Amino acid sequence: MAVKSEVFLTKGVGRHKERLSSFEMALRGAGLATFNLVRVSSILPPGARMLSRRAGLANLSPGQIVFTVMSDNATNEPHRLIAASIGIARPRDSSRYGYLSEHHSFGQREQVAGDYAEDLAAEMLATTLGVPFDPDASYDERKEIWRISDEIVRTSNITQTAVGHKGGLWTTVVAAAVFATPPLPLHL
Repeated sequence: MAVKSEVFLTKGVGRHKERLSSFEMALRGAGLATFNLVRVSSILPPGARMLSRRAGLANLSPGQIVFTVMSDNATNEPHRLIAASIGIARPRDSSRYGYLSEHHSFGQREQVAGDYAEDLAAEMLATTLGVPFDPDASYDERKEIWRISDEIVRTSNITQTAVGHKGGLWTTVVAAAVFATPPLPLHL
């Protein structure tokens, strides 16, 4: 049975004196604070349709249980660079599943963290498709092999970075791939 899936990407930053409140603020920034989030593993269903954040959020209702692949990171160390990233790798054959990866780091700029997350997702997909993978090759070399193989159609990422608050408030970053399935009607 095919799984009809719609997915959107989002990200946010939060700052607060309490770590949990900082996470809540990051969820607000990402537009996800009104949902009951369930973290799931990294499979992008076959034929998943990518939506804009706005369209995806329009499918959801406050209080709804929402499945997400999420990366988050937090610091209360002043001036510390943090990143949270989701990488996506989609196969050329849309009847096959793809991969989502979560990556969070310290000291990586947005481009570096995003490329790393894409690389993780593409590596997972490549190994399931039988595409050669050399962990010692550079990111650009691996990306070229994936292009040549004609199996991996596209990789992308969403990444949120932030610098720790100068006064030591908790700073939290989140990046997420959200499954935007409208709630099922309840029959009592």
